[in-house]
Amino acid sequence: MTLRIFKTSWFAKAARKARISDRALIEATRQVERGQAEDLGGGVFKKRLNENRHRSIILAKAGEFWVYAYLFAKQDRANIEEDELMAFRRLADLYRQKTKDELAKELAAGALVEIVE
Repeated sequence: MTLRIFKTSWFAKAARKARISDRALIEATRQVERGQAEDLGGGVFKKRLNENRHRSIILAKAGEFWVYAYLFAKQDRANIEEDELMAFRRLADLYRQKTKDELAKELAAGALVEIVE
């Protein structure tokens, strides 16, 4: 099974504005898989992007897919708050429960965008 990488429509817009390419996200995902990211627990990871100028929050369904969910500039904020982390963990839980059909519906509706090489 090929590991799939997605970004939310919100993240796609923010990444485009920050000039973060899909190629950079694919490479960042490979780094996360190698343990080169901060594991925030509950399927939530924080990864530096764009030469350390931005941080991304990535949600994982182990062995199946990654979802880039949130992006912020390091200059704008140091980190996410505890309540935001809890919300991302709940969101990661929701993604872990999604079926392939549900993911396909989100893709068709534009809520998710798949990143392909």
